[in-house]
Amino acid sequence: MMQMHDDQTPLAERLRPKRIEDIIGQDHLLAEKSPIRQLLRSGNIPSMILWGPPGVGKTTLAEVLSLEVKRPFHQLSAINAGVKDVREVIQQAKSKDLFTAGRPLLFIDEIHRFSKSQQDALLDAVERGYITLIGATTENPSFEIIPALLSRCQVYTLKHLDNKSLELLLERAIQADQSLSSRKIQLKETKALKRASGGDGRKLLNALDLVVRFSNETPLIITDEKVSELIKENVAFYDKGGEQHYDIISAFIKSIRGSDPNAAVYWMARMISGGEDPKFIARRMVILASEDIGLANPNALLIAEATFRSVEKIGMPEGRIPLSQCAIYLAISEKSNSAYLAIDKALAFCKEHTDLPVPMHLRNAPTKLMKEMGYGSGYAYAHDHDKSFVEQDYLPEDMKGQKFYVPGNNSKEDLSIDALKKRWKDRYDY
Repeated sequence: MMQMHDDQTPLAERLRPKRIEDIIGQDHLLAEKSPIRQLLRSGNIPSMILWGPPGVGKTTLAEVLSLEVKRPFHQLSAINAGVKDVREVIQQAKSKDLFTAGRPLLFIDEIHRFSKSQQDALLDAVERGYITLIGATTENPSFEIIPALLSRCQVYTLKHLDNKSLELLLERAIQADQSLSSRKIQLKETKALKRASGGDGRKLLNALDLVVRFSNETPLIITDEKVSELIKENVAFYDKGGEQHYDIISAFIKSIRGSDPNAAVYWMARMISGGEDPKFIARRMVILASEDIGLANPNALLIAEATFRSVEKIGMPEGRIPLSQCAIYLAISEKSNSAYLAIDKALAFCKEHTDLPVPMHLRNAPTKLMKEMGYGSGYAYAHDHDKSFVEQDYLPEDMKGQKFYVPGNNSKEDLSIDALKKRWKDRYDY
């Protein structure tokens, strides 16, 4: 291993933008005619929630907004701040001359980790205009932010950086950073850097910083092989600050999908010991119960939903027990993604065929005129027939023979498809 250079401020921090024009990516929010640019021109910044994955610029955007509108800026992290800290900032805001200083911006990182009482403490100050709240979250605000507070905030979604943005960020780093520019860096290959970043700008710069620190040659030629080797040898250096969040939840989901209960419990333990929100884990299992198990074991969804409610009520550390039970149950269940594939296939079909009419016999006929026009005419009421089934068409005429549901290869759906074949004959002949 080569000798590291002297420690210094992290590259991502050195390159943190100070102007809105310097932010790379998020064009849907920051382009010339975008919503946030229009707000800046008006000088009126509302309370907002910035929702997106790590490393896409949520903190940077909040800081830049405060600089652009020349407002006092206060920053709290929901990981270690409490109601007392929130009230202190609000009290400071109340005591300042708002006409000279302007309404302060209070930035709360990982606001989804605030409890209901902590979020309640913000309500009055936001409503009365003592502060402008900017909350950053990696979780869906609809689930994690109390409705009263969410209704008082604009929600802006930030996205993973695309390849073009990642390339621009690398070029800026090697040109604008004094330390890197002195190394005469040549980006011969960037595929490994971009792959390691996963669309996370901070990870990208951390990876570049790692390569530069552990390489002595000048000029420095960066190749995929060099990047892969150094990142592989320095995982602890590279993956810091909770950036494994998405990697570990991915490993957890894939372990359950792959029917490995040991691996599922291990990755769950990694998340719990790392301080992950237990409701986040439970919510992912609710989704998985339908997406990956579905009709192979419909009880899986009931178990996952019950687990979510249990964790919500009892909290931690006791919540680890139903979480473990659910993960093991889901892992050992038969698997099917047929429901997931069916709805996606149907949605894709609907995008291409938007105007297919409802067959006349299936239409509602609440008025006499509609009945006279033939609405509902010829409809056979299933319960009037043997075993509550009668063969008739339920799809538009132009969709005859169209299939969205393809049964999974499991015992439960084998029985279901046998019943469908018996009723419908060749219409459900897979």
